[in-house]
Amino acid sequence: MEGVQPLIIDLALILILAGIVTLVFKRLRQPVVLGYIVAGFLASPNFHYLPSIVDTANINIWAEIGIIILLFTLGLEFNFKKLLNVGGTAFTTALTIAIGMIAIGYMAGQFLGFTTFDSIFLGAMMSMSSTMIIIKAFSDLGLRQQKFTQTVFGVLIVQDLLAVVLLVILSSIAAGSVEGGELLNSIARLIFFLVLWFVIGTFIIPTFIRAVRRYLNNETLLIVSMGLCFGMVVLANYAGFSSALGAFVMGSILSSANEVERMEHIVKPIKDLFGAVFFISVGMLVNVDILVEYALPIIILSLVVILGQSVLATFGMLLSGQPLRTAIQSGFSLSQIGEFSFIIASLGISLGVMNPTLYPIIVAVSVVTTFTTPYMIKLALPFYNKIEKHIPERIRKRLDDYAQSNTIIQGDKKAIWKRVILNYIGKITIFCILILAIMIASRIWLFPFAEEWIPGTVGTLLATIATLMAVAPFLWAITMRRTNNNILQALWSDGRSNQVPIMLLIVLRYVIAIAFVLGFLHTVYSYVGMTIGAIIFILLMKTFSKDIQKQFTRLEKGFLDNLNLRERSKKGIDLIHDLHIARMKIHEDSELAGVSLANSNLRKQYGVNIVSILRGTRRINIPGSDVRLFPGDIIRVIGTDEQIARLLPAIECGETIEDGTSEEVKYSYIIVGPTSDWIGKSTADLGLRNNYHCLLIGIERGTNAFLQPDGTIKLEANDILWVAGEPNSIKTIKEIAKGND
Repeated sequence: MEGVQPLIIDLALILILAGIVTLVFKRLRQPVVLGYIVAGFLASPNFHYLPSIVDTANINIWAEIGIIILLFTLGLEFNFKKLLNVGGTAFTTALTIAIGMIAIGYMAGQFLGFTTFDSIFLGAMMSMSSTMIIIKAFSDLGLRQQKFTQTVFGVLIVQDLLAVVLLVILSSIAAGSVEGGELLNSIARLIFFLVLWFVIGTFIIPTFIRAVRRYLNNETLLIVSMGLCFGMVVLANYAGFSSALGAFVMGSILSSANEVERMEHIVKPIKDLFGAVFFISVGMLVNVDILVEYALPIIILSLVVILGQSVLATFGMLLSGQPLRTAIQSGFSLSQIGEFSFIIASLGISLGVMNPTLYPIIVAVSVVTTFTTPYMIKLALPFYNKIEKHIPERIRKRLDDYAQSNTIIQGDKKAIWKRVILNYIGKITIFCILILAIMIASRIWLFPFAEEWIPGTVGTLLATIATLMAVAPFLWAITMRRTNNNILQALWSDGRSNQVPIMLLIVLRYVIAIAFVLGFLHTVYSYVGMTIGAIIFILLMKTFSKDIQKQFTRLEKGFLDNLNLRERSKKGIDLIHDLHIARMKIHEDSELAGVSLANSNLRKQYGVNIVSILRGTRRINIPGSDVRLFPGDIIRVIGTDEQIARLLPAIECGETIEDGTSEEVKYSYIIVGPTSDWIGKSTADLGLRNNYHCLLIGIERGTNAFLQPDGTIKLEANDILWVAGEPNSIKTIKEIAKGND
C-alpha cells in the first residue's frame, strides 16, 4: 500500500470496524459507546484474528481531540441558570456521591491490593455517573418527561463540574503536590481562572456572537465555535491547566448564547467522529487475558458501583429534601460509570502514576454497569412501592415533613443570615478576582508598554491612573453597592444582636477595597506616594460615585443579559405539586395533527392543558377551542408526569425539543380576597379563558388541599388560584380577585 499514510490505513480499519460493530449493537438495542469499545478491541494488537492498527501515536492524538470536543459539548449543555433551578439538590447529591464513592473506591482498591495512587484514581473513576448512558436509557424507556429526570440531569451537570475539578486535583497529586498548602494553592488558582474566564467570556463572547449573527451560517458558526474551543484549550494549557478544562469552560461560556442549539447541532457530527475515535482508543487497551485474570475484582467493583452509587445518590437526594420516591428513582438511575471515568483513567496513565492494567478493568466495570442501568431504572418504582409498605409510619412522616420543610422558604433568622453571608461571599469573591486580574494584567503588559512609550514618571502615572479607572466600578460595587438591602433592613430592625455583625460586614467591604488600592499602589510608589495616591483615589471615587455606578450598572447588565439568554428559552418550568410544563412538537404522523382543541379531548383524555402554540414565528398564547394543531407546531402543555407520558406518543413519538424563542406566557398565583366578587362563583363562571385570556391550572385551599379545576368548584375567600397567561392579563385579574380592601 505504497503512498498511503499509516494514519489513513488506521482510520480506515477502525472506522470500518466501528461501523459494522455499532450496526450490530443498534440492532441489539445496546449503547453504541460499547460498540466503539468492542471495535477498538478488535482493531488492537490484543486481538490476533484481524489486522491491527499501525501507528497508535496518531490514534492517541485523535483521541485527545475527541476528549476536547466531548468536554466542549458537555460545556454547551452546562448552564448556570439550569443549575440554579435544581439548587441544593444537585450539589448535595453530587457531593455525597463524589465523597462517598472516592472513599469507598479507595478502600476497595486497597482491599484488592492496588497501590495508593491506583486506589485514589479508582475512587475518582467510580464517582462519576455516565451522562450518555442515562440519557440513552431515559429515551429508550420513555422517561425523558418524568419530573425526577430533571433532578438527575441536574446532578449530572454538577458531576461534570466536579469531574473537571477532580482532573486538576489529581494532576496536582500526581505531580507530588500532596501537601495541603500546594493543593489549596492549586484549587485557588483553579477557582481564580474559572471565575475570570467565565465572567469575562460571558460578557464578551455572546455579545460578539450576537453582533455577527447575520453572517453565521452553519459553516461559519462551526469554524467560529471550534476556533473558540481550541483557543481556550491553548489558553488553559498556557495557564497550567488541562485541555479538557479549557474546552469545558468555553462550552459553558457559549451555553448562554442564543445560537447554542445550532452549535450543538452542527458540532454533533464532529463530536460523534472524534468521540468514536476516543472510545475506540479505550477499547484498544482491553486485554482479554487481564480481564480473565482480574475477573473477581471486576465483579466486586461492579457491585460496589451499582450498590454504592444507588445508596449514596438516594441518601443525597433525601438529605437535600427530596421525597422518598424521587430519591429512589434518581438514585437507581445513577448506578453506573462512563465517559468521564475513561478520561480520568487516561490522565492517570499519561501522567505515569496509574497502572495501565487498571484501564481495562474500569472499562469492564463500565460495560457491566451500562448493561444493568436500564434494569436498575425499571426496578426503582417497584422497589419504592415495596419498601414504602414496610417503613414505619413515624419514619415516613418524618421524611415527608423534612421534604416539605425544604420546599418552602425558611423565615428563621439563621436561614436569613445564611442567605446574606453566601450572597456576600459570592459577589465579593467575583469582584475581587476581577480586580486582581486587572491589576496583574496591568503590571505585566500595561506598565512596560507605557514606560516604553512615555519614559519616566509620566508613563508610570498614566498606567496607574488607567488601572485604577478600570477597577473603579468593581471597587464601587464592593464598598457602596447595596446588597440584600431589604433583608439587611429587616435584620437591622430586629435588634442589636444583628446590628453588630451587619456593621462588621460593611466594614469588611471597605477594608477589602482599601487593601486592594494600597496593595497596588505599594507595588508602584513609596509609602508616601501610596498614601497620597490612596487618599486622592478615595476622594475621586466619592466625587464621581454616580458616574462609576452607571458604568458598573452597564457592565452588570451586559453580563446578566448574556447569562440569561438561554434561560429565556429553557425547556420547561416546575409548577405546583406534581404539575410541570413540557414542550413538544406535533409530529406529521400525529393523530392530533389537523384537529381542533375542542375535538382533541386533551383535557378529558389526558388531563393536560395547552398554554401556548408556536407556529413558525407566530405564538398563540392560551389558544381557544377553535384553534387547530398542525404538524410542526411547538406546544407547551401543563400536566403531571403520568399525564404527559401518556400524551407524548400521540404527539411526537417520544421525543422532546428545545427552541430558542422567548417565554411569553407567565405563571403566577392569585389570592381571592375576603371581599372579592369571585367568592361563591364557580370556576366556569369566571370565564378566565374567554374574558381574560388566562388558563386556570389549579386551586390551593387551606394548607394541604389542591383542587383540579373542573368548572364546578365554588371559590372561597383566601383560595389561591394558579394561572397561566400574559403578564398584563394576570395583573388585571389579580386586582379583580383581590376585591375592595
